[in-house]
Amino acid sequence: MTAVLTPGATTLAPLERLWRDGGAARLDPAARPGVEAAAALVRRAAEGEAAVYGVNTGFGKLATVRIPAADTATLQRKLILSHAAGVGEPLEPETVRLMLALKLLSLGRGASGVRWEVVALLEAMLARDVLPVVPVQGSVGASGDLAPLAHMAASMIGEGEAEVAGERMPAAEALAKAGLSPVHLGPKEGLAIINGTQFSTACALAALFRGWEAARAAIVTGALSTDAIMGSTDPLTDAIHTLRGHPGQIEVARAQAALMAGSAIRESHREGDARVQDPYCIRCQPQVTGAALDLLRAAARTLEVEANAVTDNPLVLPDEGRIVSGGNFHAEYVGFAADQIALALAEIGAIAQRRVALMVDPALSFDLPPFLTPEPGLNSGLMIAEVTSAALMSENKHLANPCSTDSTPTSANQEDHVSMAAHGARRLWRMVGNLEAILGIEALAAAQGVEFRAPLVTSPALAGVLERLRARVPALRGDRYMAPDIAAAAGLVREGVLTEGLALPELGS
Repeated sequence: MTAVLTPGATTLAPLERLWRDGGAARLDPAARPGVEAAAALVRRAAEGEAAVYGVNTGFGKLATVRIPAADTATLQRKLILSHAAGVGEPLEPETVRLMLALKLLSLGRGASGVRWEVVALLEAMLARDVLPVVPVQGSVGASGDLAPLAHMAASMIGEGEAEVAGERMPAAEALAKAGLSPVHLGPKEGLAIINGTQFSTACALAALFRGWEAARAAIVTGALSTDAIMGSTDPLTDAIHTLRGHPGQIEVARAQAALMAGSAIRESHREGDARVQDPYCIRCQPQVTGAALDLLRAAARTLEVEANAVTDNPLVLPDEGRIVSGGNFHAEYVGFAADQIALALAEIGAIAQRRVALMVDPALSFDLPPFLTPEPGLNSGLMIAEVTSAALMSENKHLANPCSTDSTPTSANQEDHVSMAAHGARRLWRMVGNLEAILGIEALAAAQGVEFRAPLVTSPALAGVLERLRARVPALRGDRYMAPDIAAAAGLVREGVLTEGLALPELGS
């Protein structure tokens, strides 16, 4: 299936489908006249006498150097090769695919000055699964994501490396294997491709999509934990949350109340329970997880705007007949959004970890066995799984420190304030992986706890969650090699298995 992208009006939903499921993407054909009009203006500028940045001049601090018309194509090729200076592990293919789609959207606004031939190659690469190998380190998030996007551009001119259907090879071979030819860059085209925030934005969106699914899973594992420790559902009373008014808080409370409806465990202790209030990690789930949902949605709104933005430089304005320099490549918006996502991920994990700690502690778990094992002492149960969750929680706290407040001058002080958006967005991938593992451990602990309440049973909705969990991870009767259990449970979170078929908040709602 081919996603049709409308520049300036594409929502996150088709971008998420492209990221999750792969497939082709192309621009709405209505974008072509605007793209070609901008390219014609660039062509005239390249043939003229006036100095136009990036068209017939050098770049950055070298903008005062004039480039003869005969060398403008060479200038673009050299720009790509010199800027393909990234290091580190390669970006995961699904996020590379998203990055290519975002570049399509930006070029499709008709303000970058590239020929339709460049657009067509990007579309063909997506359609034929030719994905550049893009190192993840090297961008400071201003003057665009120069190094990562240069690696993308290099593959388009037959340099560097690319993958075809998962097989890594020289880019020229990859293009040929897919029946494609490298593009010969015209004036400004190399600059238009590498100036922009598409690497940072793609990384932030990928983490947002994964992080939202983890947040939904946290609503489920939190409800299961509440039943495991025989917690109260009174704090989920709708009036409490509507009196405050925050949408995320209201949604989480309603979702958890629905999840726990019909639980025999809950009904068993409505009367005669000496406990007056549960700890905050149980009682304040809507207030914390709900706040995280609202923060993630705020970041999503920013990133949706950025996904449709023109972020290269200079910008081509055909209606005004001008090519003007500006600073749309500065990724401060993306950096702020990445920091918001980081805070949300860290806090969802922090309160979930406290629920794990509650369940393994016999002084707090309301008569569950120590460390949720039937023979404590002989067995250690989930003792060290809880320690692992604490380690991951602490790591995420450190990673949640803001990146957007950092800056370092580059390019001989021409680029003297930068956003660090690439660094901020990329660290989210590690954070969301940590969160998935924390929630996986919570699911394991909560399942054990609920099963120890037999013959009392949990609600029908949560019983279905338990069934899906136990299909992959059997109950812990005695100590065994734990790492595969945790990996499997984290996988269930990542794949959306724990939330399957449940009425939970949606990112776009």
